[in-house]
Amino acid sequence: MPRFDTLLELVRTLNYDFMMVPRSLVPVVQALVRDHRKDQPGEGEERSLYAPDGGDERTQEPRDEV
Repeated sequence: MPRFDTLLELVRTLNYDFMMVPRSLVPVVQALVRDHRKDQPGEGEERSLYAPDGGDERTQEPRDEV
């Protein structure tokens, strides 16, 4: 098993940061990362950080039923 310093060095080499997050906040951090990836230029739409994964039904466009 690698030492913490070795792991930190590896992560920084990949241009990332290693962060310890309290387990209770992991879903919030994951949502922020997911939204960041989705909101790259030309993609995604703005939505609340606390919206459920499926999005807020009030902001979704109605679907045409066939």
